[in-house]
Amino acid sequence: MSKEPTSMQKYIAEMLGTFMLVWIGPGAGVVAGIVGVNGLSDVLAIALAFGIAVAIAIHVVGKISGCHINPAVTIALASRGRFPWKDVGPYIAFQCAGAVIASLLFVACAGVEASTKYNLGATLLNSGAGVTIPMGILGEAIGTFLLVITIFGVAVDGRAPAGWAGWIIGMAVAGIIITLGPLTGSSLNPARTLGPYIGNLFFGGQHPWDQFILVYCAGPILGGVAAAFIYDYLAKPDGGE
Repeated sequence: MSKEPTSMQKYIAEMLGTFMLVWIGPGAGVVAGIVGVNGLSDVLAIALAFGIAVAIAIHVVGKISGCHINPAVTIALASRGRFPWKDVGPYIAFQCAGAVIASLLFVACAGVEASTKYNLGATLLNSGAGVTIPMGILGEAIGTFLLVITIFGVAVDGRAPAGWAGWIIGMAVAGIIITLGPLTGSSLNPARTLGPYIGNLFFGGQHPWDQFILVYCAGPILGGVAAAFIYDYLAKPDGGE
């Protein structure tokens, strides 16, 4: 009989999974800038990279930690009693650590211009398109709502078909990025934004902390928690009324 992973194994798995996400996803944003991909091709390439990264992480660490790799997901699960609150802090800390390590190591591989010129793939409001902080909060909340309700439907609900969660969640992430990315960068994940912001703090890229707190923390957490409550209300997976 296999043993339950220890708490530290779960925490490190979350760090590894978030590292994968931030290395591949924002890293693709930097590479798109370096090679000169623009417009819709840029968005599609980055969306595909994120979708692949999520699918890989789920299949690698999902069996160990559940592969939250996102503080908004962890909080949403805890809000419905599907994850212990005592582990919320450590999960978020290790997720953020994985994101920061990925960003710092990406600079070590790609050079300081990855930060100064391409912002390490950081999520930033598209002020040129008129996107304001309230608009960004709403967009990130809606995007994360769609992500978390997908997670509940295909990974949390025990009635879901086995073996498909990784790719369905990955496709959901890609689809949300295609629509939301040009507006807010489509973070959906406070740790995903924190990693590049910390890297940019050290190496000269953009790191607007007001956007981080309001748009990329509050928005995803609100959207994720709303999705958790609404899914349980609609699906009643435990058969309750």
